[in-house]
Order: sequence, then structure tokens, then C-alpha cells
Amino acid sequence: MNNANTTSNSALIVIDVQESFRQRANWAATSNPDLVRNVNRLVAAQRAKGELVVWILHSEPGTGTVFDPERGFNRPIEGLEPAAGEPVLTKTSHNAFTTTNLQQQLTQLGTREVLISGIRTEQCCETTARFASDLGYDVTFVTDATATHPIEHRDAPAGRTLEEILADPRTLTTDAITARTEYALAGRFARIATTDELTQAEPTQDGTEGN
Repeated sequence: MNNANTTSNSALIVIDVQESFRQRANWAATSNPDLVRNVNRLVAAQRAKGELVVWILHSEPGTGTVFDPERGFNRPIEGLEPAAGEPVLTKTSHNAFTTTNLQQQLTQLGTREVLISGIRTEQCCETTARFASDLGYDVTFVTDATATHPIEHRDAPAGRTLEEILADPRTLTTDAITARTEYALAGRFARIATTDELTQAEPTQDGTEGN
């Protein structure tokens, strides 16, 4: 988005696609190997339209975890790069609004639609979609530009290896998580869309497809 722009009808929100997640053992079981490519496609399309891209990073100061800024992993994942003038906001809550000035920025720009992408599908992405809907935004949830990881049963013992987690029949698979999120959001909080749908070329005046 050009710094001179004073309005933006839509905002692509890229949530927590940061190096922190790659430091965890469960990164090997990430649901979406095409995450970075799809996010980049959405970013390129948004920039081409002169619309806003907002980058959200999650921070847990003082915890010593991979989300503690002192560890140095609170940066966009390799392959993603915010452009000059694109907001990079740091949150400490699950949704992207509560602990940032995201709503204020969108209000100032007259933004009406938000596109949701990022990590994790059912956690920070879904929570942001629900919150945005309650604030009155038109929400588009781009599922194949999100990613998640298997979720252990609440009674599972701590400290298990990834192999043990995946072998447990009570573990919720990434396919099940993604399907549940789409069922919960569609028709209530968001429109479900794919990266292809949002980045396909628009027809030119002569009827052919443009770039």
C-alpha cells in the first residue's frame, strides 16, 4: 500500500506467520506446506490493487518461550517481507484487535472488509475473524492461506514426542480442525474463500484476462 493512500476498502491481515512457530517440534506436522506461497500471492494481489496489508506478530514477553522477543524469533517467517509503509503490529492476545490499534487504523482508512490469513487456523485466525465480524467488518477467511497443527486431547500427558501425539487416536487432526473452523465461521462470521478465488486475473475491457 502506498504511504500516500488515505483510504483502503479492504485489509489483508497476515496473522503470526512468524519464525517462532518453526522453532517448535510440531512444525513438522504443519497442515499447509503452501502457506508462505499462498500468503505471498494474497499480498501481491492486495498490493496490486493499492489495498492495505497488515502484518501481525505474536509476543509473549518474559516467558522465555519462542514467542518471547528476547529469543529473536518474533519476525515474519522466511519468504515473507512487509513493504515500506505496511503496518507491523505486535499483539499479546489471541485476536489481532484487543492489544493493538488495528481497529483504529482500519477505521481511519474507511476499511470495510478484512481478509484473514495466518497461523493458527482455529486459534488466532478464527478468533480474529469472529472479533472482526462483531465489530461490523465483512470478513473473508482464506483457509488455504492459514495453517495449524494437531491438537492433543485435554487429558493427554505432557511432554510427549510428536510421534506419540500423532499416534494417539484422541489427537485432533489438522483436517478435522480446519473443517470445524470452516463450519463454525461460514454463514455466521465469515465468507470462506480460497487463494485462487481471490487472486485470479480480472477481465480487461476487451474481454481477455489481465495479469
